[in-house]
Amino acid sequence: MPVMPRSAEFSYDAATAISQGRRERQEDAVAADFLAGAGTGFAVLADGMGGHAAGDIASKIVVTEVFSDLKLRGGDPEMMEGRIGDVLQAAAEAANACLGEYAGGFPESRGMGATLLAPVLFQERLYWISVGDSPLYLFRGGRLLRLNAEHSLAAEFAELVAQGRMPAAEAASHPDRHCVTSVLNGGGIRRIDCRRAPVCLQAGDILLAASDGLQFLAETEIAGVLTAEQHSTSARIGAVLMQRLEQLGAPEQDNAALCVIKPFAQRMPAQSEPAQARPVHKRPIHKRPAEAEPARMEARADQQPAGAAAARGRRKITLLATVSKRGGVSSTCSVRDVML
Repeated sequence: MPVMPRSAEFSYDAATAISQGRRERQEDAVAADFLAGAGTGFAVLADGMGGHAAGDIASKIVVTEVFSDLKLRGGDPEMMEGRIGDVLQAAAEAANACLGEYAGGFPESRGMGATLLAPVLFQERLYWISVGDSPLYLFRGGRLLRLNAEHSLAAEFAELVAQGRMPAAEAASHPDRHCVTSVLNGGGIRRIDCRRAPVCLQAGDILLAASDGLQFLAETEIAGVLTAEQHSTSARIGAVLMQRLEQLGAPEQDNAALCVIKPFAQRMPAQSEPAQARPVHKRPIHKRPAEAEPARMEARADQQPAGAAAARGRRKITLLATVSKRGGVSSTCSVRDVML
């Protein structure tokens, strides 16, 4: 039986935005749930891949499955937070199983996959799960910090360059540098970044969850927008970021999706350095082709591998169909069902 939640100590201003960029189809999907007065909320974002192999469907399956799982568990926030690592892991594995089930019923879609990024908040406490290269940023004190791990060859190359084991020029020009090293595709999930201990938010913080299409903007420009618009609404911040992408006029502009989250409270801690924040990796303008298949690498010892989840026998998959216009900002969404 759902537990009556305690009075929320603070609330959130959250907004999503999405753009098709210069691509033929929209392969990103995003959804958020921040009810007024609840003191909890979450966002789910996925960046599909596979091109003609249904990357657009993959992202919608992932967002719909994870969103539904978290929503159903949200009736008891205290219990959910106490098991947050297991809850997030189970949601990711269930979404992965749905992808496998869908691909099994539609052979033409085999090879599809999607990244996953899902930040979850309880009062000022932030947790997340991510698979792939979709970034979760924290803007604090004028600095843009990446919180989650980046599962891509670009991140691997950056480590090799820092260790003196790879020339910077070779890393910057490597043809596979934008390939992801972990993805949801119905098989084994090679790497998962699951934050089980909370990161505590502070007054003035801004969270930004995004697909890698936003990274056509330099991190300095993203930080500049957040600095200039830090007192604006989340919807305004998202709109300005999308406008900046449009103004670039990049012919290879990828799909871009984002969720801006601003916490509000009567009393929040003063700003200081966040614990265990990850440095932001520089990204070049040119992105991987929409049709490129992700490269795969074995998991490192310090990252958590996840076993393949068994399909749970679902007979129906609900797809969250995000509607957007080329170069547009955001729009409504509808739901349709695919019977298996």
